[in-house]
Amino acid sequence: MERVSETPRRRSPSWRWWICGLLLLASAINYMDRQTLANASVRITTQFDLTQAQYGRLEWYFGWAFAAGSVVFGVLVDRFSVRWIYPSVLLLWSATGFATGLARNYDELLICRTLLGLFEAGHWPCAIKTTQRLLDPKDRAMGNGLLQGGASIGAILTPLIMQTMLTRELGSWRVPFQVIGAIGAVWILFWFAMVRAGDVSPMRTPTVEPASSTSKPAASWRVLLSRRMMVVLVMIACINTGWQILRAWLPKFLMEGRGYSEADALHFNSLYYVATDVGCLGAGALTLWLARRGLPVHRSRLLVFFSCALMTAMSISVLVLPKGWLLLAMLLVVGAGALGVFPIYHALTQELSPHHQGKVTGIAGVAAWALSPVQTLFGRLIDRTGSFDVGFAVAGCLPLVAFLALWLFWDSPPGRPIAPAPAST
Repeated sequence: MERVSETPRRRSPSWRWWICGLLLLASAINYMDRQTLANASVRITTQFDLTQAQYGRLEWYFGWAFAAGSVVFGVLVDRFSVRWIYPSVLLLWSATGFATGLARNYDELLICRTLLGLFEAGHWPCAIKTTQRLLDPKDRAMGNGLLQGGASIGAILTPLIMQTMLTRELGSWRVPFQVIGAIGAVWILFWFAMVRAGDVSPMRTPTVEPASSTSKPAASWRVLLSRRMMVVLVMIACINTGWQILRAWLPKFLMEGRGYSEADALHFNSLYYVATDVGCLGAGALTLWLARRGLPVHRSRLLVFFSCALMTAMSISVLVLPKGWLLLAMLLVVGAGALGVFPIYHALTQELSPHHQGKVTGIAGVAAWALSPVQTLFGRLIDRTGSFDVGFAVAGCLPLVAFLALWLFWDSPPGRPIAPAPAST
């Protein structure tokens, strides 16, 4: 079981932000291993003679395995030391990413993709647990913005790395999988050098739950069946489904749906994730800026979430926009909004309970990926119609549904400040 610390190690505020930077790098590695498939999707579907529906099934199985892993690692990170679980899961998903480059047929590719989803799921319970213990509520949106922004950095780098390594040979997509899969070992060395035993351990100091005046932790079932938890589940199902559809199908949309070359699609894909990173970090920074100027924390989050949801809904424009600069500009706006909602979502989950954060993140992970079969349906729609447009338009509107759930049912009284988190939990 996770060791309880009586006296915490004294760390400077700057050290906490350095750890957030390390979490950013972990997110980058996570997405680099994930995005290799999307960036090589046209080559892989050609080499293995796959339909769009079969490609969608790769994302479906990845998603459901991710959901299962979210529960498993969510429970483990509440029970055992995050200092050891985090590098373990990173090593496992990196090894699986490496093995994907060795797949000889569709079945082996499907197995690798499934295992990748299972192990990558451990990243978010570990990372969110870490930021919850290190940061105060007013700082969490920014910290989570750094954490989530790493996903964009990984996605920015991946197409550039692949552009360098891909050759005219169809099977040259395998090398980037192996190179990117090997990068995780470097992160593990930095983690153990910067994080010592007790740095992210709970302490026995009496604490107050964010939404409670008692020092006794709420039972996990009360937290997981609460009204706010139901809102969290609806929110993450909407925002993650929309984000994953855009992530998985964007290169195909550009090449097969609008006629861009592979090189142009890879370059734009990198630029797209620059925009998502700007949106993610901007959302966290704007929330922090509003809160520091007197706007209640929850109201700040609502305002920023709504703004990002409106940006993502501009995906409707793909229904009428042909190939050209205006289409690409609109996709950049959509990407910024699609990732910008995530720091707010993570900050909201951290208000439910400091004692059951791993379980909250894990159960939310199931909801996040529960709609993964939509990926196969998306592929079938393309097989039948030859168009990506309707699916993209619908995916971009999902964050607005998430905002409605948050606005109507979170039940936080207007103007009521969120109680400060304890120094450690």
